[in-house]
Amino acid sequence: MASSTGNEESVNPVLRISQLDALELNKALEQLVWSQFTSCFNGFKPGVLAHFEPEIKAFLWFILWRFTVYSKNATVGQAILNIQYKNDLAQTEKYQPLRKHQKLWYLIFTVGGRWLEERCYDLFSNRQMQSFCKIKHYIAFGAGLLKLCGLVNFLVFLQKGTYATLTERILGIRSVFCRPQGVREVGFEYMNRELLWHGFAEFLIYLLPLINVQKLKLKISSWRLPIAGLSNSENTLGAHCKECSLCGEWPTMPHTIGCSHVFCYYCIKSNYLFDMYFTCPKCGSEVHSLQPLKYKIEMTELHG
Repeated sequence: MASSTGNEESVNPVLRISQLDALELNKALEQLVWSQFTSCFNGFKPGVLAHFEPEIKAFLWFILWRFTVYSKNATVGQAILNIQYKNDLAQTEKYQPLRKHQKLWYLIFTVGGRWLEERCYDLFSNRQMQSFCKIKHYIAFGAGLLKLCGLVNFLVFLQKGTYATLTERILGIRSVFCRPQGVREVGFEYMNRELLWHGFAEFLIYLLPLINVQKLKLKISSWRLPIAGLSNSENTLGAHCKECSLCGEWPTMPHTIGCSHVFCYYCIKSNYLFDMYFTCPKCGSEVHSLQPLKYKIEMTELHG
């Protein structure tokens, strides 16, 4: 990174989205480091790190600061995106690295500020004295004021594109590119393929509810198991009344629809209410009339 110093092209302004992406990458790295660190204590008693969590986090963030901002003038997210910090207080357009006191204040504002925010509640939660209550009130007021200033700074950043955080604005450090940016080549083949499959998926989502899957299934099953030579006589009807043609159980309140097959009343009624074009799954006959099974046929089958 230091090789780019003295080159005016290296201080080209960084896009807003790139600066925000660098901040998000920093947060993702911190979460990854913390999750990896806590996984080392999975075999210990639960809550062993709870009492010292703010201090442990501050120590880990100190190590990250030492090998990123202090040594390379850039955070990990900035290094990934070819960005680094520039001393914007210097009266020159050429690249100027951060001074030592700027790096130290960056450590105090970021790591120390977060440690104080996490630890201050524990420091004053058990204090009942009036002076400690006032201090806690002042700290809460100061934290709210800093968040308000951070919001104002973010709105200014969206307008001007410099100083994404309040710390950067206070210390006078600005994000610049490490090396000149080349022309970005965008391939549209992948995008076109995604748009095609997305449109096809939307078409299927629109089409599938219009297809009566149950009727189609019954139609296919009637083709696979054709039954010929059936009549509506009582003898043929009696031969098929031992089980419901829908549920396969002994028919409860047996009914017919005009063919030689028997159905439970609730089975045929619910299917017919769901689909007015319901057909028999055995022979494919449509519902002509829903009639109860004749009593003498039912008794004959019971005795048989």
